[in-house]
Amino acid sequence: MNAIEIKDLCKNYPTFAISNLNLTLPTGCVLGLVGENGAGKSTTMKLILDIVHADKGSVTVLGRDNKANMKLIKEEIGIVPDEVGLPVGLNSLQIGRIMKGSFRRWDDKAYCDYLRRFHIPNETKFGDYSRGMKMKLGIAVALSHHPRLLILDEPTSGLDPLARDGLLNLLTEYTRDERNSILISSHIVSDLEKICDYIAFLHKGRLLLCDEKDRLLERYGVIRCTAQEFNNINKAAVIGKKESPYGVEAIAERRLIPKNIDVKPVDIEQLFVSMVKEDGV
Repeated sequence: MNAIEIKDLCKNYPTFAISNLNLTLPTGCVLGLVGENGAGKSTTMKLILDIVHADKGSVTVLGRDNKANMKLIKEEIGIVPDEVGLPVGLNSLQIGRIMKGSFRRWDDKAYCDYLRRFHIPNETKFGDYSRGMKMKLGIAVALSHHPRLLILDEPTSGLDPLARDGLLNLLTEYTRDERNSILISSHIVSDLEKICDYIAFLHKGRLLLCDEKDRLLERYGVIRCTAQEFNNINKAAVIGKKESPYGVEAIAERRLIPKNIDVKPVDIEQLFVSMVKEDGV
């Protein structure tokens, strides 16, 4: 069983559309959504949760149709939106008491452990938290009812490098249980590269690419060569290029690059930027 299956999903707005989206998150894996602002990452998550209703297509979450079973499914999902929506006038302990009445599997001990781990104060009201502290509390709440699926929209936004590293370690711990899965978006692509098994590129509501991270890094590479050398390369191999008076830098498929040209490793951010530029931006 897959954690999430999206088939032919469409949602139309006056100025934007999600178009025929097909995406699968295998159980036990982490899928990272990469895309610029307005690419459709948050909309995709809302469609999965049936907060926004699709015009066409289907979404299955943990083996159940999301439209028919979302109330039951939410017991097994930990959700952290880009803007954490907890009561602004309550402190972390009061929020914990509310959540205890909301989830059947709420774990007070786990929640208190996360509060200590994230250094979240007990007395300060949520509305007085920094953005980073709000995100930490949202993650503590999401994890404390032992979900099988985490859906995280920009969870590292607003966190300092040390806190980001701690969160990524926590998410890695979570997926050591092979029953647990994560769908995560982030503008900090290096964070996704550290923890994701699969990467999906969204651009203007369309899926440009989705594959295993390691396969992408094996398939593509960076080349730097003269203009003359570049002219001898099969153009079907080239994902994107940048020309200068000193030569050409390009991202291309390794198997189609002549053996006399040196190939360097590519990172996920370089690959995404090249594909988007090639798409006309």
